[in-house]
Amino acid sequence: MSSIQKTHINAAQPAAVTTVNGNLPASLMWLLAAGAGFGVASIYYSQPMLGVLGADIGASDRAVGMVPMATQLGYALGILLLAPLGDRFDRRRIILLKAAVLTAALLVAGAAPGISLLLLASLAIGLSATLAQDIVPAAASLASEQHRGKVVGTVMTGLLMGILLSRVVSGFVAEHFGWRSMFVGAAVSIALVGVAAWRGLPRFKATTHLGYGALLGSLGKLVGKHPALRRAALAQGLLSVGFSAFWSTLAVMLHGAPFHLGSAAAGAFGLAGAAGALAAPLAGRISDSKGPELVTRLGISLAALSFAAMALAPMFAINGQLVLLALAAIGFDLGVQATLVAHQTIVYSIEPGARSRLNAVLFVGMFIGMASGAALGSVLLAQWGWIGVVTLAVAMSLSALVVRLWPSRQSRP
Repeated sequence: MSSIQKTHINAAQPAAVTTVNGNLPASLMWLLAAGAGFGVASIYYSQPMLGVLGADIGASDRAVGMVPMATQLGYALGILLLAPLGDRFDRRRIILLKAAVLTAALLVAGAAPGISLLLLASLAIGLSATLAQDIVPAAASLASEQHRGKVVGTVMTGLLMGILLSRVVSGFVAEHFGWRSMFVGAAVSIALVGVAAWRGLPRFKATTHLGYGALLGSLGKLVGKHPALRRAALAQGLLSVGFSAFWSTLAVMLHGAPFHLGSAAAGAFGLAGAAGALAAPLAGRISDSKGPELVTRLGISLAALSFAAMALAPMFAINGQLVLLALAAIGFDLGVQATLVAHQTIVYSIEPGARSRLNAVLFVGMFIGMASGAALGSVLLAQWGWIGVVTLAVAMSLSALVVRLWPSRQSRP
């Protein structure tokens, strides 16, 4: 190993943090989990409010439907273009800067008089909400190797709870206090996260001095260099295809025969995400004790079985079908989120000086799978009905399992 490589690895360690039995202080764990949760929640607040929001600013359904698209596009671009900067600069400074921008963007969204400014603010919200993707590798850097899975799992619990609760909270606030109040409240929450991070986060030393272009170019080099990274990104991407296909078509399926249920019923299925949030720290602990490879295989297998169980729905009465769908959703969400935590544990152990870039590669693979699943799910539902969506989800899950089972002498794990 060259002296430069050694310097980079040593520089990966942030300022000293007082630990308890080798673990992070509870206050710092809460800060990291809350920061990730409130950060990622910002990209979901608008979704339940679109009907009220559109009527208030005089925007068409088609125009207002671009708001969540702009937010998601900003988030995806932020992961690809901004998240790698965590290896080049102090992550604490990046988190504080993004918190300030996100606070301002949410306030602009809340004050927007028309759709044009709202779309620009939504794009900015997505870009700056990637502070959540700076917090997770920061947590991995702060944790000891023996407790990394547990720490990442706990922070991911906060992130997943942010996704889960954001829609519920925004729908309630918009209905009782107006949609603008929700954006203002969200801005206040991010401002508080920024203040807490300013007071509680240590500084992180840069682990590379690459220029921006070279930094982005190194993403491809990391993919080519590390088979473990390729396997993790490919397996999580394949698993995300089925996950996204289910959630993107569920409301349409429930709206039609034989259910004839509204959007509220589809939203209620989102509570299954709580299972995934609860699974994250457990998956992290098992990864620490038994190894993350075992968790990936168990998680993917659970997801595949849960997707396959949905094919049995026509055998039951309507109420039985709904119960089966709910149980299956809990099962595959557990599997998908446990697998994600295990993959993060694998990825963060590959090259400590490149954790932000490694995290970016993993999540870009996941987002490609999510986008592909949404597109394919809609086509399959229209052509072959719900069984087409289920078949896709099962096939992609089994493909992900093959990736994890395929022997690899070049990578660990």
